[in-house]
Amino acid sequence: MIRVLLVDDQPLLRSGFRALLDVEDDIEVVAEAADGEQGLALAKEHLPDIALIDIQMPVMDGIEATRRIAADPALAGVHVVILTNYGLDEHVFHALRAGAAGFLVKDIQPEDFLHAIRVAARGDALLAPSITRKLIDRYVTEPLHTGVDTRLKELTNRERETVALLAQGLSNDQIAERMVISPLTAKTHVNRAMMKLHARDRAQLVVLAYESGLVVPRQR
Repeated sequence: MIRVLLVDDQPLLRSGFRALLDVEDDIEVVAEAADGEQGLALAKEHLPDIALIDIQMPVMDGIEATRRIAADPALAGVHVVILTNYGLDEHVFHALRAGAAGFLVKDIQPEDFLHAIRVAARGDALLAPSITRKLIDRYVTEPLHTGVDTRLKELTNRERETVALLAQGLSNDQIAERMVISPLTAKTHVNRAMMKLHARDRAQLVVLAYESGLVVPRQR
């Protein structure tokens, strides 16, 4: 059973998402919150698999709530999915850096919404190749100053190659084809890289790949 926490300051929107989720046999909405502070408290109480969090909310916004969830070892199993009206904007970008597994636009089709919940629950990032390219474009103008470089030394050559391909938006199957390995081996490389780099999910590996300089975005 996939346990979901809804965090949005609009009751009507929460009700709409809940109505979609409640009819699914494998998904359960465990709690609702109207702001990030309440959402953080409920995440600690219920330990959901997925926290659907709006960005712009009173008291505590979605970015700060995401940052605090990502920083709490007790919430390591909580995958944050950001809800937004505008697609990949600056707020979503910062939420991904804060630890979000991906994002959904609020006018998403119901079937795509349900599929995304299941994808995120598996631990896969909600970053399609087109979104990854936009993320890369954003990094062209962002400073690359973090302490990630030394941690990259812990990766094997194959793991570094896997992370580099992941940062280009490739799926496990595509990575496997490019590296002439099995999809299971590609997934193993990804998981080991996540563990060594202390990344919560694939989205964080993409962020780390560019911040560390492992992959350099092309100039526009």
